[in-house]
Amino acid sequence: MTQIKEARLNNITPEMRRVAQIEDCDVEVLRANIAEGKAVIPFNKKRKAEKVCGVGKGLRTKVNANIGTSVDYHGLQEELDKLRAAEGAQADTIMDLSTGGNLRTVRKEIMENCSITMGSVPIYEAVVDVVKSKHSTRDMTAASMLDAVRCHCEDGIDYITVHCGVTQGVLKHLANDKRICGVVSRGGSFLVDWMSFHKKENPLYELYDEILSIAYEYDVTISLGDALRPGALADACDRAQIYELNVLAELTQRAQEANVQVIVEGPGHVPLNQIQSQVQLQKELCKGAPFYVLGPIVTDIAPGYDHITSAIGGAIAASAGADFLCYVTPTEHLSLPQPDDVHDGVMATRIAAHAADIAKGLKSAWEWDKTMSQLRRKRDWEGQFSTCIDPPLAKKIRKRGIPQNEEVCSMCAEFCVFKVADDGHNN
Repeated sequence: MTQIKEARLNNITPEMRRVAQIEDCDVEVLRANIAEGKAVIPFNKKRKAEKVCGVGKGLRTKVNANIGTSVDYHGLQEELDKLRAAEGAQADTIMDLSTGGNLRTVRKEIMENCSITMGSVPIYEAVVDVVKSKHSTRDMTAASMLDAVRCHCEDGIDYITVHCGVTQGVLKHLANDKRICGVVSRGGSFLVDWMSFHKKENPLYELYDEILSIAYEYDVTISLGDALRPGALADACDRAQIYELNVLAELTQRAQEANVQVIVEGPGHVPLNQIQSQVQLQKELCKGAPFYVLGPIVTDIAPGYDHITSAIGGAIAASAGADFLCYVTPTEHLSLPQPDDVHDGVMATRIAAHAADIAKGLKSAWEWDKTMSQLRRKRDWEGQFSTCIDPPLAKKIRKRGIPQNEEVCSMCAEFCVFKVADDGHNN
């Protein structure tokens, strides 16, 4: 039995109660939103993560952190360090995107040490396995792709990205639109190459019912990957992207009809003025299903600062209705992230998510800011440290610039506006 099927039977699961308690929301409202496919609780029956989170309507905007090995860097300890950095920065979920080393060993070790919701991309393992044995991604088979999906679900992954929406119909538009950056989704690029070489339909699209059957068995949430997301501002909102979104809307409906929880992934590199309309289009076509966006990155010129470019886009996307933000680190487009990069990426994205939650009118978001403002007005430094989003950083900055009068900060010192006001009241 899946969360969505339980919800449709008017049953409230322990996971629904836990999420409602964490979010301070009405559990019956949450159940109704899950029943309608507007919220999900990714929670594999087999793994049962220590912490649970809900994604979707009426809930706090969630943040995901990607970690994982590459062919050049595949040390397990480094990935565990990144996991600790992500959890320490209070990411809601992590995704293992490993492509180097023994992928199943890496995945299991991360899972055993992970307390939060965990996702993965099975097509990566199908590709790595076939390259090790046959030297070409084109040697993948439909069976090997499906086997990878089952393996990840059996191992306990809570949600999986599957690029089922890139079809031969999508590829026709891709060929005609002449993108600058083409296909930037890694999973999407593998499938596009396979489909183009074999002149066949995407096996993940053809085998979608089998994928849903596996997901139902373990209550794994399907994350419908946007293989044709734009990787450059000039490529945003072209016909290939929109065509695929229509396919994803169809697949969303089919998942919900099969009592499988589903979220829909979105762009990508998107100009600031297009973000709201793209979110609204997705929400309309997919009937309110949770929307999971990478960024969006709002300018292509800032390598080294893409945690900022994506946080700008993420705040706008989430305030327009996106439910789930995938972080971007400062190393995006440049290198594999280190633990410090993971921390900075999570923090930037959490700030974006929180700013959006204020715009959405979430009571808990407003109360958090109000409390912080009251503590700032009182010059209660310890209170501010315990309340702010990144206490260690705030303490570090405060410590390096403590003025003679510790009641104020070194920016204004004796001319602190709050001190001036308080002294005036006291006189």
